[in-house]
Amino acid sequence: MSPPNIVEFRSVSKTYNAGRPDAFTAVSNVSFEVPDLHELGEFISILGPSGCGKSTILRMIAGLDPQHPATTGEVLVEGKPVTGPGPDRGMVFQDYTSFDNRTVLDNVAFGLECRGVSRNERHELGREWITKVGLNVNTDAAKYPHELSGGMRQRVAIARTLILRPRIILMDEPFGALDPHTRMQMQDLLVSLWREVEATVFFVTHSIEESVYLGDRVFILSRSPGTLLHQIEVEPPDRPALEMQREQGFQKTVFEIRDILEVLESANDK
Repeated sequence: MSPPNIVEFRSVSKTYNAGRPDAFTAVSNVSFEVPDLHELGEFISILGPSGCGKSTILRMIAGLDPQHPATTGEVLVEGKPVTGPGPDRGMVFQDYTSFDNRTVLDNVAFGLECRGVSRNERHELGREWITKVGLNVNTDAAKYPHELSGGMRQRVAIARTLILRPRIILMDEPFGALDPHTRMQMQDLLVSLWREVEATVFFVTHSIEESVYLGDRVFILSRSPGTLLHQIEVEPPDRPALEMQREQGFQKTVFEIRDILEVLESANDK
């Protein structure tokens, strides 16, 4: 028997303040299936107009309030309804979410500490992951977040999530505040680390180029309330971003998706 889908939405809608005059529906009747690709994982990029519910979908998978639970429908992880956060799901936010009073090493090892892993073991693994995300363990491990650049702080956030090797990684515009050069470096880094941890990734972005480069599939949501309009399979990222984004086939896919989004945005302005 094949394993259950790693994530599945069944006719999911989310309405905030239901039954009140200020009720607002963020997503409506969203259905999709993401299979459990053993020892591989799948990378799902999510695009759509501002306010269409992209982050709501991520947070429902994560089981975070107030997005969780769904108003109607079912959100399933490995065939079971999501009842709240769990160690099988890790989330990286756009904001640089580090603990200001902890060093880089203790930030990276925080989740292991919560699991009761010994200090020596978690620090050993922490040093490994500091190196894996491209930081210098000798010069950066003892620094505090205020001593780091934005790109370095996001590397710390990624290491803190991936060191726990979650089955599902949820990323909400993690590179949105970075300069273009650093952003492309982070994309390449993420691809290499994703292949190592073999997780399923849901990645929200406003960048079409980023979504096409990183994704195996690109989900495109309608304007609010968000519904899933398109699931577009794209070429997997098997070359560096700078190289791949120059190719004619890549640009053709970007232009096709841009046309779809421009229609949605123009409809939203009417």
